[in-house]
Amino acid sequence: MTNLDGYVVGGVLALALFVYTFWPENVFASQREKTRLDFLEERKEQLYENLRDLTFEYRAGKYPEEDFQAQRAQLENETSVLMAEIENLHGA
Repeated sequence: MTNLDGYVVGGVLALALFVYTFWPENVFASQREKTRLDFLEERKEQLYENLRDLTFEYRAGKYPEEDFQAQRAQLENETSVLMAEIENLHGA
């Protein structure tokens, strides 16, 4: 293979990568607009994860009983409000 062949192959590969990256139909990062329900579902998952983490850290001895109970109650209250709003949106 000569130097010219290498340049041609490299140029074709670079052009193919450029076209693949910037071609409008290949935009993988495009996102649809989130609805309120999508946002609430994401928040619900975050709250459940926070509850799991809190329980794990309490069992590991990182939180005193009263702090654990206060934070757990706060997270559970926020989750119940969120679930009520999700139910309202599902019903609407």
